[in-house]
This record gives sequence, C-alpha cells and structure tokens, in this order.
Amino acid sequence: MNNLKDRVTIYEVAKASGVSLATVSRVINHQSNVTEETKKKVNATIARLGYKPSALAQALATNRTTHIGVIIPSANYVYISNLLYGLTESAKEKGFVLSLFVTNHNKDEAKKMVENVITSHVDGAIIFDDELEDKDIESMSSYNVPAIVINNKVVEEKIGCVYFGYEHLLKKIIANMITNKNNKPITFLQVENGGRLINRMEKACYDIHELLNRKCSTISCHDSYQKTYEYFKKYFSKNKKKGYFIASRDSIAMAVINAALENGLKVPNDVEVLSIIGTKYAHMMAPQISSMHIDLIEVGKKAMDMLDLLIKDNLKDKAYKFESEYIKRETTLD
Repeated sequence: MNNLKDRVTIYEVAKASGVSLATVSRVINHQSNVTEETKKKVNATIARLGYKPSALAQALATNRTTHIGVIIPSANYVYISNLLYGLTESAKEKGFVLSLFVTNHNKDEAKKMVENVITSHVDGAIIFDDELEDKDIESMSSYNVPAIVINNKVVEEKIGCVYFGYEHLLKKIIANMITNKNNKPITFLQVENGGRLINRMEKACYDIHELLNRKCSTISCHDSYQKTYEYFKKYFSKNKKKGYFIASRDSIAMAVINAALENGLKVPNDVEVLSIIGTKYAHMMAPQISSMHIDLIEVGKKAMDMLDLLIKDNLKDKAYKFESEYIKRETTLD
C-alpha cells in the first residue's frame, strides 16, 4: 500500500538547496538581493521537489496585506452565494485570505459586527450593507482600515463602494406597463427582514405610481417559498382576478406563480410576476420568470479588485455602479 507523501515544505527546499529559509523566501517572492546562481539552484530544487508556495506564506514574506474580513447579511440566498464566489475567486488570485462574518438582518448586530471586524486586525474589509445607514458606514473612517461597501453609495478616504441601479429600471418597467394601458393592479411583495435594497425598491414602486396618479399596494409575506405559497393559495382562491406582482427574488416569485396556476389563473395573461433579484433559477423554472438581473459574481470580483487597489492607495474611482437588466421571460406580457 502506497503512502501519501506530505506536502513539500519550504524547509525541505532550503535543506535540499543548501541555503537558508530566508533565501528560499526571497527567491519565491522575486526579490533582487539573491545571486543568479542561487536563484537557479533554488528554482531547480523547487521544480524537482514539486514545491508549491502557499499564498499566505508569500504574502507574509512580502509584507503584503492578506487578511480580509467579509460581512454578509446571510449565506442562504443564491445571489449571496454568487457574490461570495466572485469574492473568493478574485481573492485567491491575489493571495488574500478571507474571514467570513454573517449578520442576521439586525441593524444593531450589523453595526457591532462591522466594529468587531474592523478592529480585529484585518487589513481590509468587504461589507455587503443591507441594514446600515450612511452615517454608520462613514463612522468606519476613524479606524483607517480600507473597506469596500456593497449596496450603498458612500465614499471616504479609506472607503469605496459598489452599488446597484435597480430603482430607475423598475420605474421604467412600471411606467411602460401603465402607458400600454395594462390595468392590472400592481402589488409589491415586502418580505420580512427584506433589507434596505428591497425597501428602496418598494419606495420606487410607490413613487412612480404617485407620479402617474395610480395606486400601488403592498403585501407583507414570509421570506419563505412554502409559507408564501400557502398564503397566496388562499389569496387567489378568494381573489380570482388579474394582478401584477413584484417579488423580491425568484423563490418568492415562484410561490406566487404556482399558487395562481393551482387556482386556475393563467400566467401571464391573468397574473404577471416580476422577480427583482433574478438568479440562474429564473430561467430553469416553468414558467421561466421575468426578472431584473445583475451578475453578482462580477460584483464580488469587482469589489475585491477595488479593495486591492484601495489597500495600495491606487484606487482612483472609489464608486462603481452596476446597472440591472430587465430580462423578459414567460411571467410578464411586456
């Protein structure tokens, strides 16, 4: 039975090369104070032994920032998973090590978490802000820790941001619907602990209705497919009439769609449904869900790239906006 060989260490490379650990480290990190002959010898040993330097070891050797704190409101949603994937992919390329911190949709807890992360000797932070106000974010400046805030437009000396353009597009969608004389009443589905983004979208919905002298209503529902489905199954059994529903995300949208179909209503002729935060599941479901889409993987990559530049004092544009795209599928008419 073959034994698995342990990972080759820098100590083995130094011993096999006949040089010090410091010399091997200098070669790995391409520092200039090593002779060409020594570089060749060490590199030949690295190739022969199959040594792979860790990103953390390289970072420590070059005094490069590596420890990044990441704060997110929840890890349970697909769009947050996409964001994390983008963050980790970019961090891996840069040799950053991430520490993940999760809040529970509570403003006081979010503030405390930010303070804990910023003061825990991280070299930078990525904060998905779905609870905090501008003043809470701005107070981070006193810690002098580079940070990129996602989902809030705030810029300070050591703070940059990635923010989203959803409101203008939603207003345009609603305005086009009303202009085309679609008389379906519009209902915004506000989920519990929806966060600042969903609150902003609800306000945008009401603002455009007020501007166009139309009425808009809100239904508060659970942030759960099953509970929302049960609610709307009863709702449609009593109210078999046409309507346009704006849901926070795909699973909530599908709950409404399935409940409508089960009650004999047609989608999208009778009931139209739009998902605000569309994911890959929007086109995997039947019927396919019309949605507003921002690539959260790219958001994660962009945030980490910006933080890298901010740490190096090379970030010129500290605010970057991702515009959402309306993807019409099978649950809306226009």
